[in-house]
This record gives sequence, structure tokens and C-alpha cells, in this order.
Amino acid sequence: MGMGSRRLLTSTATALLLCLSTAGTAAADDVPTDDDGAVSADETTDINDRQGWEDDTDQPLSELGPTACEHPSTWYSVTSKKAYHVPSGWNGTKYKDGPGGTIKVSVTKGGTISLEVSGSGEWSAGALLAKAKVTVSAKVAGSVTVTTGHEFSHEVTRNKYGHLQYGSWGYKVNWKRYRSSGRNCGSRVEIGHGKATLPTTETGWKYWETSS
Repeated sequence: MGMGSRRLLTSTATALLLCLSTAGTAAADDVPTDDDGAVSADETTDINDRQGWEDDTDQPLSELGPTACEHPSTWYSVTSKKAYHVPSGWNGTKYKDGPGGTIKVSVTKGGTISLEVSGSGEWSAGALLAKAKVTVSAKVAGSVTVTTGHEFSHEVTRNKYGHLQYGSWGYKVNWKRYRSSGRNCGSRVEIGHGKATLPTTETGWKYWETSS
């Protein structure tokens, strides 16, 4: 093989490698990602009949927070939480059928499930939500949109009535708000407390049975 032929083969191979490298970079750039890696509400998977989801008692959480020597001078603490199916609460999302057989349903009317906060003293629903995203779940939201559709079916025990309620697999929490006080590190004064019901971006049907 002559010198000219070897140079031609080398140039061709180099050009091919550069082409493959460029194609690989373009493919990687085309993958859609969020800046923080979060998944939007419309991309989450609906969850149905999550058995044993709701808690009977509150789960205590740590109340540790900033001391008087740290900032900010006020802060929130979520003191306990329990899993709770937040019902959508409007017609077209709750059904009852039986006795026995199979209950088949779908969401026939859309709407919004929103955060609910109650308390006394000084507090902000937005600041409390931000705290809950860190201490309870990154999926909690101020509001969750429910759209029509999402068909579901469930077998009903003989001689029993089946119930299906659509909603968000969220949480109930207890919270407190503090202000740093005094010159000694660790001093704090409670300036607010209350409860909140927090929906998440996970939605689905809750099933239960009754005798009548």
C-alpha cells in the first residue's frame, strides 16, 4: 500500500470518529431534564388502593432547629406527621356499590385538592409548605389538579358494600413556629402552632367496605 493510500485511510477514520463523537453529544443534549431533577405532577404514576397507607397515630419528628446564635431568627418545626388520603371532596370522585360484585369507576369531574392549614399565633402557609417539603416529603404541594378519567375497578366482598374515593396520598401534620430569644444559645419562644393537611402529587383511589 502506497503512502497516499495510508494517508487517505487515516483521514477517513479520523473523520468517522469525529462524526460519531458529535452524534453522541447531540443525543445526550436531547434528553429532557429538570434543573433540580424533580418530576412534575403530570408525570407521576397514579396509585390505587394503597393498603395500610393511613396511620392510626402521629409519628413524632425531631423539633431541632436553629438556636439563638443562628439565622433565621424565626423558624418552623413539623413536630409529627401521619399518612392520610386527602379526599377530592366533590361529586364525580366518590362511589358506593354492592352488595358483592365488582365496582367500576372513573373520575367524571375534575378539580383541585389544596393544602389546608389551621393554627394560632403567627404563621404563613407558604413558609410551612416549604418546611414540609424538607421534613415530610418532597412531593407535598400547595395544590394538586385532578383531571377526568382514571378508571378503576375492585372486587367487593359478598354481602358487603364497596366504597371508592379519589384523592391525594398526602399527610396530616402538627407544626410549631419559634422565635429565638435571649442572649443564650438555644433559647426559643413559641409564637405559633397548629395543624395542616398536605396533598402530594400522587393521586389515586382509596377503597373500603361497609356492611350497609
